[in-house]
Amino acid sequence: VVAARRSLHTTALAAKSQSGRYKISPKGDRPLTYEMANPPHQIAHRKAWNSWNTSSLEGELRPSQTMLEDDFVRRFMAGTWHGMVLSEVIIKRQHNHVRIAAIILRSMPARKMYFLIGYCEELLSYWLQCPVTLELQTTDDRKDVVFKYI
Repeated sequence: VVAARRSLHTTALAAKSQSGRYKISPKGDRPLTYEMANPPHQIAHRKAWNSWNTSSLEGELRPSQTMLEDDFVRRFMAGTWHGMVLSEVIIKRQHNHVRIAAIILRSMPARKMYFLIGYCEELLSYWLQCPVTLELQTTDDRKDVVFKYI
C-alpha cells in the first residue's frame, strides 16, 4: 500500500514593492507625467494626493461613499472628455463644494468645450447633490505634459 504524501511547496520571498511603478520600455520611449514619474512612497513629499477630502479622518461619515463618488467622477470625466484628459483628475472637496481639476487637450472649438464644461458641472452637481466646479487647463500638444521617458 502506497501512502499518500502531502508536501508543501514554497517559493522565495519577493520582498520588493512593485505597485505604482512603471516598467521600463526597451527603447526608453514610454512617456510619463509628473504624477506617474514619482513612486507611491513620494506622496506628500514630491507629489500630492489625487483626492482631497476629510472623510478618512476618525469619526467622519461616509468614507466608502466618497471613494466611490471619486471613482465615478474620474470615469465620467474620462468618458465625457474622451481621449482628451492628459493628466490625473484631481478632486478637491471643501465643505459642500467639489472642485475637479485636470489638464485636457485643446482639440475642439471653444464653444463645444464650454458646453462640455457646463454639461459636466450640471450633471455632477445633480448626482453629487452639491456644487461642482471644473478647473480645466488646456494644452496644444500631448508632449507638453510629459515629464520624462522610461
